[in-house]
Order: sequence, then C-alpha cells, then structure tokens
Amino acid sequence: MGAQTQTQPQPQREPQSHAKQAVRLRAVLLSLLVLIANVVVNGLIFLFFRDSTLNPLLTAVLAVLWGVLGVYLIYYTLTWAVEQYPDHIRRKVLPYIFIGPAVILLGWLLVLPALRTLYLSFFNASSEKFVGLSNYAAIFSDHLMATALRNNLLWVFIGTLACVAFGLLIAILADRSSYEKMAKSIIFMPMAISFVAAGVIWKFVYYYQPGDEQIGLLNAIVTYFGGEPQAWTSMLQPWNNFFLIIILIWMQTGFAMVIFSAAIKGVPDDILEAARVDGANEVKIFFGIMIPYISATILTVTTTIIVFTLKIFDVVMVMTGGQYDTEVVATQFYRQFFMYRNFGYGSTLAIVLLIAVLPVIIINLRQFRKQGGF
Repeated sequence: MGAQTQTQPQPQREPQSHAKQAVRLRAVLLSLLVLIANVVVNGLIFLFFRDSTLNPLLTAVLAVLWGVLGVYLIYYTLTWAVEQYPDHIRRKVLPYIFIGPAVILLGWLLVLPALRTLYLSFFNASSEKFVGLSNYAAIFSDHLMATALRNNLLWVFIGTLACVAFGLLIAILADRSSYEKMAKSIIFMPMAISFVAAGVIWKFVYYYQPGDEQIGLLNAIVTYFGGEPQAWTSMLQPWNNFFLIIILIWMQTGFAMVIFSAAIKGVPDDILEAARVDGANEVKIFFGIMIPYISATILTVTTTIIVFTLKIFDVVMVMTGGQYDTEVVATQFYRQFFMYRNFGYGSTLAIVLLIAVLPVIIINLRQFRKQGGF
C-alpha cells in the first residue's frame, strides 16, 4: 500500500509537466515571431525611406514619427511577449527588455566600430597588407606624433588643472555672494555653446592682420595701450597652445563650478559651525573640511574634464587646423584617415586615443559606483 501511495501522483504530474512545457514552448515561439516581425517591419520601413522620392520635409516628419512610434511598438510587443512566460521567468527577463535595445544600439555604434578600427590598425594604408605592429611602432618615431602627444599632455595637465581650480574657486566665492545666481549663469553660459562655435568666437578674439588696424579683440586692446599686435595662435610657438587651452577653460569652468557648488552645499552646516567655534579660519575650513568632504566630486569632475581634453579636436581644427605645432592626436587621426587615406595609421591613432581614455573612464565609473550612481 505504501508503494502504491507513492506512485499514485506520478500519472498526474506528467500531464502538468507537459502543459508547462507547452506553455513555455508557445511563449518562446511567440517571442521569436514578435522579434522577427519587428525586424522585418522596421527593415521594410527603413528601405522605404532610403529609396523614397518624397518631399524631404515630409520624409523628415515621417521619419520622426517612425522613430517615436517604432520604439514604442518594439517595447510594447516585446513586453507583451514576455508576459506570456511564467511569473518567475518574466521577472528575470523583463528588465533586459528595457535595457536590451539600448545595449544593442551601443554595441552596434561603439563596440563594432572599435573592433573594426583595431582590426584595420594591423594593416597598411590601403587595408590590404597585414603589417602587424608596424603602425604602432611608427607612432613613437614620428615627429608630428611627438608634437601631438606633447600638446595633448599640455591640454590634459594645464587645461584640467585650471578648469578644476577656477571652478572650485568660483563655486566657493559665488556661494557667499548675494549675486550667486547671476554670477553662475554668466559663467555657465559658455557650456551652451559647442566647441566649434567657441572656436569661431575666439578666432575673432585672437584675429591678427598686418598693419595698424586690428579687428581682433585682443590685438585691439594691445594696440590701444601702445603694444604690438601678435599672431597669437600661429607665430608664438609653443605658447599658441596655451591660448587654445584658454578656450577650454572658458567653456568647462562653468561645468566644474556647477558640480562643485552642488557638492559644497551638501557639506553639513553643523560641521562648519563647529569648526568656526573651535577657532578655525575660512582657509582651514576650506582645506580641512570642504576639500576632504567633496574629494569624490573633485575626482569625478577631474576625470570627466581629462576625457574632454584627451579627445579635443574641434577647437584646434577651427582655430589652426593643427598647424603651427598645435597638432593633437585627434586632429592627426583626422588628417591621416580622412585626408591622406592612410587607414592603417589613422586607425592606430584612434586605438591609441581609446587606450588613453579608457583608464580615466574606468576610474570615473568606479567613482560613480561608490557614490551609488549605478
């Protein structure tokens, strides 16, 4: 009887097991069908827009509508397909539905091009002959690259240090001013301008022409006080790099100021008051309390600006085109890859720039993780 009692549930479990398998199989098939349908429908719409002869304005409007409705349709259909799964599977899969398309898009736009660039860096100029590490060896024996690397170091150290120092100083001073909002708005305003637009603006500031009449702001000031006009971005080498770095400082100081100001306002008032009661002056409070308290923010801002400086391209290209010993790695990459069509050497420069940026990005991500950013 005991043996019969133990074997009686078995015939009931098998139909339940088959039913669960059928539900899962149905859910898997629905998921595949939904995924294939999305790919086919959006692919056909893309081909329609690519080969369309409609009015450009109408095409633009329809493309925007397709982008909005297409994204909504993808998320809606995929979410509906996941809801067909059992609860324990649905809870595990659903988060990937929301981040999956973004991850795929990033992989397509960032990871695949990076891998292809790495592949091309091992070939010659026409990407036909494998040359191994020859392109990497050539970088460190090229005079232009030595100049570009030197200039990048100047941008990294001087530009970053100045942006962080001025941003922190202005944040402290503005926090104690009755005109805080106005001062911060004015200093932050350059952040609304692109690097290309900033280069055009400062090109007029540094503009030089032979003769007494100067339309450049800086030379007009110099000649007004009896000085001689200078070709600030060309003849004064290597000091012309510092005049270009000033543009970065003008733009990024506002960014640093806003972040530091928010961090400073987060310093507890009771700690500051206790320090003042103990007799500490404002300088000791600044270096002894504020700086340690916002050190994580300082590191985050510093690494972010370092990434900007390592990738600097727009300002140099607009101001000098990389001439007069102002070349940086990014402009050299553009020149080699797009102008000289040296795909192997240009790809190598891109990989070197990526390798230089990666450690800074990793430090930044770790800092965000410590702060609970993700």
